[in-house]
Amino acid sequence: MDIVVAGGGIGGLTTALALHARGMRVTVLEAVGQIKPLGVGINVQPGAIAELTALGLGDALNATGIRTREHLYLDQAGATLWTEARGLDAGHEHPQYSIHRGELQLLLLDAVRERLGPDAVRTGARVRSFEQTDDGVRVVSDVGEFEAAALVGADGLHSAVRARLHPHQARLSAAGTHMWRGLTEMPQGFLDGRTMMLANDEQTTRLVAYPISARHAEQGTALVNWVCLVPAEVGPAGDVDWERPGRIDDVLPYYGHWDLGVLDIRAMLAGSREILYYPMVDRDPLATWGKGRVTLLGDAAHLMYPIGANGASQAIVDAVTLAAELDKGDGVAAALARYEAVRRPVTTEVVLANRKMHNDQRHVAGRSAGDKAAVLRAITSAYRATVENRP
Repeated sequence: MDIVVAGGGIGGLTTALALHARGMRVTVLEAVGQIKPLGVGINVQPGAIAELTALGLGDALNATGIRTREHLYLDQAGATLWTEARGLDAGHEHPQYSIHRGELQLLLLDAVRERLGPDAVRTGARVRSFEQTDDGVRVVSDVGEFEAAALVGADGLHSAVRARLHPHQARLSAAGTHMWRGLTEMPQGFLDGRTMMLANDEQTTRLVAYPISARHAEQGTALVNWVCLVPAEVGPAGDVDWERPGRIDDVLPYYGHWDLGVLDIRAMLAGSREILYYPMVDRDPLATWGKGRVTLLGDAAHLMYPIGANGASQAIVDAVTLAAELDKGDGVAAALARYEAVRRPVTTEVVLANRKMHNDQRHVAGRSAGDKAAVLRAITSAYRATVENRP
């Protein structure tokens, strides 16, 4: 069976590996001309790591990312509010990894090219249109036409496949938060090397920082991913770029009154080679994803706020679920319908849980340290209860 996957990101490449593992032939069509290790840090949850490990990527992940053991919650004065065990330390069978998004993408890309062949991923190949026939899908791209049994739209935030399936799709919705991100090398390391720090102040300004590189850790240093989240007006997002340049002077004023003790915020921001401004956006969940032999996956299907460490994880589980359903061999349309029936309710729940947690966290300000700790624990525990059986 031949499958075309639109999108060479984490979801699309995992889909290719999962389909190939079940004996299917896959062509990945990626819009950009060259896949580079772009982006910043992400977290991948234990359930998704279990799936990647089953695909033979466990050693590569361990050599690339950091096995996060704890989330440390602080106030702006550096006082500890709460700690939460993560991954193996929380009793999971597999770790939670903090990892550079681009390095994870290249890790997956190398595996696809090694297993499926060097031509399995076609770059500069944006999908322009597709047409379903009685026995397949004809896909038109910038590099030619492809005939396949199915088309999987894993082409992200601005999905061309989604736009054709849902021409009147919901607009992007802004979360009411400015978000700046960057990467900083710290020669002295970062905390114990396996902890994610999450701090907030009385204006609901937040700072998240965590190490993401096993290579740096082996050298006794740290490559730290940091995220600054600042309240903004809530409203329609319109057309947004996934990332654009930011300036340190745009960020620092919000943290002038902070003194974490364990971290020099100014030095960390100044040490970043670049500062990127990201929109915090999502979309209302779709009532249906696909039609016939065409379906969606990852951000193309269920864009969510990047605060629950679930975006990449959900895309990975989408991929292996899709492959498992197609492998049952009782018809492509039926398999894709089952895939959607399994995954759409789950991811809808996660999208809404991310919204709720973000909104709840905005109302922590103004409380005493004890109250703030209790509220943070309740918010986080409620979120975990919603997604605990999810990756």
